[in-house]
Amino acid sequence: MVSRPGPILVINPNSNPAVTEGLSHALDPLRLSGAPEIETMTLAEGPFGIESQIDSDAVVLPLVSVVRARSDVSALVIACYSDPGLEACRAAASVPVFGMQESGILTALSRGDQVGVIALSTASIARHRRYLRRMGVSERIAGEYALDMSVDESARGAHVAEALATAGAALLSGGADVLVLGCAGMAAHRRALQERLGVPVVEPVQAAVAMALGSVLGD
Repeated sequence: MVSRPGPILVINPNSNPAVTEGLSHALDPLRLSGAPEIETMTLAEGPFGIESQIDSDAVVLPLVSVVRARSDVSALVIACYSDPGLEACRAAASVPVFGMQESGILTALSRGDQVGVIALSTASIARHRRYLRRMGVSERIAGEYALDMSVDESARGAHVAEALATAGAALLSGGADVLVLGCAGMAAHRRALQERLGVPVVEPVQAAVAMALGSVLGD
């Protein structure tokens, strides 16, 4: 009998359990019979929200420690839109490691011609642009629109749905035909936003886990 592959571990690099809970709920459709389990965890050493380059850099070594400690997994996903420590974790791991920004953008490029990103804050947009330039996809990005709220607000705020709809509509008017949610805290809002706006909306952690499942089940 072929043994079931080890779990896919989804690591929330901030220390906010509400974000992890939202991610886990958003990943329920990908919990398939016979497929690897999808396990989520909160990085206790992380800041309450990763909202700056300093926050992003601070979690790299704690993430590497988790990667080295979890030899039982079949793949890993870093569930922060900055993809902190992605290359370091890939260097430390013996299994595939997926970053949510990279996976989300690549998925969006397969769903539309021009991608609009809903960013957490104005300050994060420059960081995203650098990453997109390194990916070589800048010409396919219609723009970014910032919500200017905290990670915790994006996960639990009562006004998030309206803010996302406003951001999405602005990006569509600017030429986007597919949207990407630019923070793990927004995960629970994907389906409602897609139904409201009538265009594909990519939740990048779902995209990363889908790629991880493909890599494990395809071996």
